[in-house]
Amino acid sequence: MSEAVTYDQVLGWVNAFGSAVAENKEYLTRLDSAIGDGDHGINMDRGMRAALAKIEPLAPGDIGTLLKTVGMALVSSVGGAAGPLYGTFFLQLGMATTGKSELTLEEWAGALEQAIAGVVARGKAERGDKTMVDALLPGLEGLKAALSESVDGPVALSRSADAAQEGMEATTPLVARKGRASYLGERSAGHQDPGATSSHLLLRTAAEAWSEQREGREEGVRDG
Repeated sequence: MSEAVTYDQVLGWVNAFGSAVAENKEYLTRLDSAIGDGDHGINMDRGMRAALAKIEPLAPGDIGTLLKTVGMALVSSVGGAAGPLYGTFFLQLGMATTGKSELTLEEWAGALEQAIAGVVARGKAERGDKTMVDALLPGLEGLKAALSESVDGPVALSRSADAAQEGMEATTPLVARKGRASYLGERSAGHQDPGATSSHLLLRTAAEAWSEQREGREEGVRDG
């Protein structure tokens, strides 16, 4: 990446993810109604609204504090498995970025890896279990592959989101082995996993928000 991701860009991503969850609340809930408790969209929307309210008064600068605040809000306000899992994800992101006011793409990849490891440890899920891990792990791998090719930052982030989308779509034929969906056995096949879907939104909004903000800065430089 030619430049670092700033605190304001990370804040923009969190807000963009909150907006994406709100826009897709009913869709996520429909997906969850087929194989779960039918509340994933509702719960995630409530959690992100609580998180956005908590981060609004924060003094800007420390990315780790921002992300840990999001994590704590999700843990305390989201029911079911999503609260502990998404809370763990953001708390681990925050732990990996404590004291940082900007992140290189390599640092983002390292933080993402730590966050996913936290989710895996918390949920005891592996790839193929039909969970959010099925989108997050491909997203991380897509980012690492892009880093190894030294591609431009927006391209690397887009590849990460595209890989997460492929992982999300690949959950449809799977038989769930974790969570409420696992109770359905073979009947869970044929339905896209709601957690993988919201995880794809997570990485997609990062790619879009950070690329758009960078383009905006470049236009400002040209106009100046």
